Amino acid sequence: MAERKEESFLDDIDTAEAEERADEINEIDDAALELDQLRAERDTLRDRFMRALADAENARKRSEKDRREAENYGGSKLSRDILPVYDNMKRALEAASDEQREVAGALIEGVELTMRELLSVFKKHGIEIIAPGVGDRFDPQHHQAMFEAPVPGTKSGDIIQVAAEGFMLHDRLLRPAQVGVSSNPAGSD
Repeated sequence: MAERKEESFLDDIDTAEAEERADEINEIDDAALELDQLRAERDTLRDRFMRALADAENARKRSEKDRREAENYGGSKLSRDILPVYDNMKRALEAASDEQREVAGALIEGVELTMRELLSVFKKHGIEIIAPGVGDRFDPQHHQAMFEAPVPGTKSGDIIQVAAEGFMLHDRLLRPAQVGVSSNPAGSD
């Protein structure tokens, strides 16, 4: 019977040890599962963080682009509205005869100074004049054909008259140059 008690005692120890080991294995499994869950959560949070960082960078770039465009092109409506002033001043100076320049020299000099100041303001704000010449090729990106006419000695698409200069604001067209274009058929030059 003592032997049996000893066996029963050893069995109890083995069972207790086995239960302890099973508990330890369960704890390790639980810890591994929790670790896997934490890794998955970490990866999800890292992905969300990287996306948020990319979104913030894209928003910063968009904002910078919008700011530059507003700075460069925000005054385009005002610029377009001032172009007729330039046109009228230019026509006034071109219309002044030598006799009128002698009689009203100070007035014409004042208009010329005002024109130079206007051109200086244009340059300061990135407004450039498109001034095609007679004989230049018609460019639909910068010119507007006001009429077509066959003119001897010209090729089709040549500018034969400039009605009004055009204007660019930085790299955008404010107003195309208004021109007349030769319509000579091919081979009739």
